[in-house]
Amino acid sequence: ALAPRGGWARSGPEHLFASAVVSAATARPFAAAAKPAKKGAQGTKPKEKSKDKPCPRRRPLMTKPVDDVYLTWLYRRPVYGLEQAVGMLKRFQELDFTHPRQFVYINVFLDMALKKKKLDPFSGAVVFPHRFTEEVNKVLVFTENMQEAEIARESGAAIVGGVELVKWILEGEIQADFYVAVPAIIPKLIPLRNRLKQKFPSTRRNSLGPDIPKMVQLFRECHEYAVQDERVIKTRIARLDMPTEHIIANLKTVIHDICTFKPSTYDPIVQKLVIRSSTSEGLQLILDGILPQVEKVEEEKEEEKIADEEEEEEEEKRV
Repeated sequence: ALAPRGGWARSGPEHLFASAVVSAATARPFAAAAKPAKKGAQGTKPKEKSKDKPCPRRRPLMTKPVDDVYLTWLYRRPVYGLEQAVGMLKRFQELDFTHPRQFVYINVFLDMALKKKKLDPFSGAVVFPHRFTEEVNKVLVFTENMQEAEIARESGAAIVGGVELVKWILEGEIQADFYVAVPAIIPKLIPLRNRLKQKFPSTRRNSLGPDIPKMVQLFRECHEYAVQDERVIKTRIARLDMPTEHIIANLKTVIHDICTFKPSTYDPIVQKLVIRSSTSEGLQLILDGILPQVEKVEEEKEEEKIADEEEEEEEEKRV
């Protein structure tokens, strides 16, 4: 008879001993192979740098959609004229059945860059040509003259006093929306500079001067705005039920005041302007016709003006 294919089977202890001795590779056929010993620094070959895959080119945004249903991120954001945008806000209110006396807001995105530095976040106050609220600000007047104090009270000042008010303001017992002072008392108000900060009386903010009735009337009826997040101003300017001409006039008043904080020799401070109501989406506006048309002066004169202003600030800090 022919021998089996695997050979003759052996019986006895020799067969048992032979079957027990099995290599590790045979017992674990799926085990990872042993890593070869590392070679020296000279023997190793530098790994080839994987080539950077080119970024897929983004499809350019289209200008105008074909129909009423489209993906907004595939198209450029539309911009509107001022009158057209105000008319659209009024139309949105009618279609959405929202309150007609809701506020109108603007978001102003600023360019704060100068040649060697940036503009510090600032705040301003304007008197709208068309008032839309009956709110009155609380004004405090610093004066030690009895006649001036009486004039301030008749003009509508909420608090009138002299140096005795400094202690109460530092302790937080007295607070006001705006602080007005006459020049004679300014040296005695230096301890309040860090407390009041931007609200400290100064000629630049029209809160320091001899004409008390004019200053009190200005700050009782004015609207204050401030820069947020280093480059954005968000403020209300009107009510939606006002005539379109009144809304436009209030908007231009705020924008023209904002533009005074940056010299005309630089790029316009306003980069983007968005108008909206309390319940509507924002509409980006075309800046042509909104920004003030200022004749550019020579750069040397403008730089001298900026240097003079910086010197005034340093002198105030020294005092």
